[in-house]
Amino acid sequence: MTSNDPWDVIVIGSGLGGLTAAAYLACLGKRTLVLEHHYVAGGNSHVFRRHAKKGTLDFEFDVGVHYIGDCGPDGQIPRMFRGVGLDGKVEFLEMDPDGFDTLVFPDLTFRVPKGWDRYRQRLVEAFPDDETGLHLVLDVLEGVANEVSLVRLPVQPSDLPRVMEIAPNFMRWGMRPLAALFDEGGLSTKARAVLAAESGDYASPPSRVPIILHASLMHHYLKDGAYYPKGGGQVFAGHLVEVVRAHGGEVRTGARVTRILMEDGRAAGVELADGTQIHSEVTISNADLKRTFLELVGEQHISPQTLERIRNFRMSIPLFCVYLGLDCDLSEQMSNTNFWCLDTYDIEGIYEQCTNGVIPRDLPLFITVASVKDPGTEAIAPSGYSNVQIMTMVPPDPELWHTNEGPTAGEKYQRNPDYRDIKEVLTEAMIQGAERVLPGLSEH
Repeated sequence: MTSNDPWDVIVIGSGLGGLTAAAYLACLGKRTLVLEHHYVAGGNSHVFRRHAKKGTLDFEFDVGVHYIGDCGPDGQIPRMFRGVGLDGKVEFLEMDPDGFDTLVFPDLTFRVPKGWDRYRQRLVEAFPDDETGLHLVLDVLEGVANEVSLVRLPVQPSDLPRVMEIAPNFMRWGMRPLAALFDEGGLSTKARAVLAAESGDYASPPSRVPIILHASLMHHYLKDGAYYPKGGGQVFAGHLVEVVRAHGGEVRTGARVTRILMEDGRAAGVELADGTQIHSEVTISNADLKRTFLELVGEQHISPQTLERIRNFRMSIPLFCVYLGLDCDLSEQMSNTNFWCLDTYDIEGIYEQCTNGVIPRDLPLFITVASVKDPGTEAIAPSGYSNVQIMTMVPPDPELWHTNEGPTAGEKYQRNPDYRDIKEVLTEAMIQGAERVLPGLSEH
């Protein structure tokens, strides 16, 4: 079955990358169709709602947008919205500039401030014996972050002399692991832990994460502070969907793509689960990289070298999330900050345990309170109540969770009693751990 819709572009997946591409293409006059398997658009930016067990209180929880950077007047995020006619449509609420992240270790609390200079000063004050090494490490991180925009990827051999001249930090350090830079600076265990504490944002250990990723993450927040979009992450997707539709495009949910149509070595459209084929001049996938190439495109269309490279990619460590509605107002006892609670300075060891299929002995916790970040939005939490999210890193092994293949294979496991038991035990442990920074949490 073939659809005769004359689409210029098909976008597979309505995550923010797919929706942004679709919005820009639609604004440029391209007939654009977005196909989303889920029943709601937005990918990791969407929200879900839960009712309190007693009464009719509603809490709205973010799936993935907990805080973002680069949202000042000249920031990349507002600039992106400005480009599709959404200037001023999203209000960005700044978190505490003196400590948008609070890192809590056994005998040390470190508040991450806005600005590279203040961050550097605060680190040197906390670790005076590491001052020389800290300056070396921070010079490289800030240098790599600033030089990324100067390098046009991919870099060809003929470009190397120019790139070496304009981006020396990027060329020397960009793809080396963060741990190698820590070694170069001779940093102490505690200094390393503080610098890598927010690695949970990308969930890879210092021994594996390339410096370009860590540097870009830190720069994203440090250059202009951290923000939260008023109304929650769904406002991004909602506005971008409006742009696509206003310019003649469509966003279809409940539309599962099973195959990318290939003709003469190029993508020529898609086939849906019901057998419908839709053709287009351009096809963009915002789906997972492995599933895009190995399942949708098909191995027969991929060179052996590329196929081997794709198969060798592996996911970072997954997160286990606990969502809580509280019958108290936490804004009365905390600043507008996120908490990173770590009971060990061995950041590498946490990841090693997860990789080996073991839930970490010392659970690392990320705690964020949406109702403190956005106190004026009643949908997030009713007045006098709080919306809390706690996350930790866990092993991905299906066996640990008493499942066989997991959700991506379509396995139904939610009512499995063994799965529910381990989920309940971990939930209670995380709530107890969060009482370290939110005393009395369990009572509410």
